[in-house]
Amino acid sequence: MAAPSLFDFSGIVRVFSNRNYAIYAAGNAVSLTGLWVQRLGVGWLAWELTQSGFWLGMVAFADLFPVMVVGLFGGVLADRVDRRHILMVSQICQLVQATVLWLMTWLGIITIGWLVGLTLFIGIVVAAAQPARLALVPSLARPEDVGGAVAIHSVIFNLARFIGPAIAGYIIHSYDVALAFAFNALTFLWFIAALMLLRLPKRTPHPSAHEGVFRQMADGLKYSVTHPGIAAVLLLMAATSFLVRPVFDLLPGFADDVFHCGAAGLATLTSAVGLGALLAGLWLAKRASAVRLADITVVGGGVLGAMGLLFAITNTLWVGAAALAVAGFMAICVSVGTQTLVQTGVPSHMRGRVLSIWGMILRGVPAAGALSMGWVSDFVGLKPPLMIGSFLCLAGAVLLARWARVEIRALETATPVPPPTAALSAGAGSPA
Repeated sequence: MAAPSLFDFSGIVRVFSNRNYAIYAAGNAVSLTGLWVQRLGVGWLAWELTQSGFWLGMVAFADLFPVMVVGLFGGVLADRVDRRHILMVSQICQLVQATVLWLMTWLGIITIGWLVGLTLFIGIVVAAAQPARLALVPSLARPEDVGGAVAIHSVIFNLARFIGPAIAGYIIHSYDVALAFAFNALTFLWFIAALMLLRLPKRTPHPSAHEGVFRQMADGLKYSVTHPGIAAVLLLMAATSFLVRPVFDLLPGFADDVFHCGAAGLATLTSAVGLGALLAGLWLAKRASAVRLADITVVGGGVLGAMGLLFAITNTLWVGAAALAVAGFMAICVSVGTQTLVQTGVPSHMRGRVLSIWGMILRGVPAAGALSMGWVSDFVGLKPPLMIGSFLCLAGAVLLARWARVEIRALETATPVPPPTAALSAGAGSPA
């Protein structure tokens, strides 16, 4: 069978012929754009209030780290309660939070404590609802279109990551940061309306067995750390997440203190990350198999470290933006690649537990890295911790390629599973 043309979009058209998915995707696209508008606004406001890298890291920590505590409970909830209802409650909670944030900022009574608290609240809500959000997608499309639907979701996420910061930069520069939060609140109304329009069959939840939960978790952890290939890719994911990816959450500080470019420059830097991530998602979606994905993943980790070094060294905005665009591309290569290698290399009875560890690394480790890097930056500046972290990431990728190349490559064909397209859900949970 001939490979699909680069400009063959028939598969995308087929996915959108599913009425429920088309409605959901339209609402989700608007909501995700608002999410990135608010994320940039929150980071900018935290920097305006404190001029502190520590508090930038604390805000990122409050947003991302709750998944380490709440994520597993969210998975149980998604199996027991109607998933659309979970999303409706989640969107309403986020609407309330955005509205409170807008009012407090507009009235001039917001403090860094309130900002961290409101961000922690939304981090808990999102962490609890994320499993339901991901699990709902297969019920929105025909079985043969599910893989395409997951891939399109990743593209939408990264397109919003590119557009949202540009909108936020314009709003903050032309008006004020409070309006960015009001904009986000309106996007939740759009998504709530989309959820109400879905026509889904009544779902009878299947209660999960509670016996042996902690034993199963321990078995999954033991398997992950003792399997040489799986341990290697999880280590690569953890290293890039802790050592380099925190720069994406510290960009407000770099924009103001290093590049002296204000909110407009911050939007440029953040959009550069999103553009690189979007291009990576499209490129990976075109691949026909997982062959050579191990090489792409490991090289991606090394190049990500190199781009972190370049960004830390330069004082020129456009050089920094170019480095971030490549870094965004490579961050998606690493996250999608590691997830796909886990999917292909882990037996079905263990896959869920190992992927849950991967998911915690995806969101929780960058939060810890941002908090650590932000705290250190208050003493030595923003550049040195990023330089050290990027160098360690680059060196680690080189060592991994030398000592675990065979084990990682063996994961590519360990079991017959779909190609990287099915793994593009990595973009949905990744702030990169």
